[in-house]
Amino acid sequence: MNTEIFKYNKSFKLESGKQLPELQIGFNTYGTLNKNRDNVVWVCHALTANSDVFDWWKGLFGEHDHFNPAEYFIVCANIIGSAYGSTNPLSINPVTGHPFYLAFPQFTVRDMVKAHQLLADHLQIDHIEILLGGSLGGQQAAEWAISEPDRIKNLILIATNAKHSAWGIAFNESQRLAISADRTFYSNTPDGGKKGLKAARSIALLSYRNYKTYGITQQEEKDSLVDGYKASSYQNYQGEKLVNRFNAYSYWYLSKSMDSHNVGRGRRGVEKALSLIKARTLVIGIKSDVLFPIEEQQYLFRHISKSAFAELDSFYGHDGFLIETEALTNIITSFFKTDVKGKIIELQRTA
Repeated sequence: MNTEIFKYNKSFKLESGKQLPELQIGFNTYGTLNKNRDNVVWVCHALTANSDVFDWWKGLFGEHDHFNPAEYFIVCANIIGSAYGSTNPLSINPVTGHPFYLAFPQFTVRDMVKAHQLLADHLQIDHIEILLGGSLGGQQAAEWAISEPDRIKNLILIATNAKHSAWGIAFNESQRLAISADRTFYSNTPDGGKKGLKAARSIALLSYRNYKTYGITQQEEKDSLVDGYKASSYQNYQGEKLVNRFNAYSYWYLSKSMDSHNVGRGRRGVEKALSLIKARTLVIGIKSDVLFPIEEQQYLFRHISKSAFAELDSFYGHDGFLIETEALTNIITSFFKTDVKGKIIELQRTA
């Protein structure tokens, strides 16, 4: 499906106080807005995904899946800094006539949400029936539900948190160290930092999966091997795969934006911020998640008033939110059959 482009021709002020001279947001829509305008499902995507949710979240989104275009008007927008249609470090700076590269201003999760709020206004979407996302997408969804509590009716937060952890920041910094160790990153060319990006992706994969995942999927059948292991080739393959579709500059800035996530900033703390959420909320945690441990989702559950919690027992670690679509469908279906008015209800489902 072709990505549409929303252009905001005014300067866009970032949380830092710096400005983008203009803003462009790539987005995809599926289905039709109904007469009551109450069938909007807005998806916030994760770090290196794009706005074509039917491509990367198959099994949950599609013509024959839970979120289908016959029933819902589905919107997914590309985030600031990403390489799939929105303003990013490879975009042309209208002031200089050249790509931004490392002169791109630093931005936060709040800036991503602010941009998508402008898009929602442009699409004349005053109320979002369901807002959902996993990982960085969940961070955006939480931020949006806090900043515009009356716009969001139902909220689904998957494998995410209220404030990015020191552990998560350390993983991201390790990846940035790998990128910056590649001298070409400072060459200001579209392919700059490719080798560093490949190494960064290899580091990231270790946080997306876990010991058990690798132990089974990359297990060697022959005891005689002394080189050429499956796990090695897998890391190389996945690194090359990202390099072929992404760029090091976007990855650098997006990882920085994830580090910035803290719903309590300027709101008298995280708990006070979460108390502002009015949406009926489902929080889903993954038991085997190394990057966003399940304690972080339990924290969200405890501090969002109208919330339910589901624990997903997935073999795939953090990536389980993209893979375990049948289990997610069952959990989401149960949630919408559950009364959470003024109550805390715990849902337990396993893959």
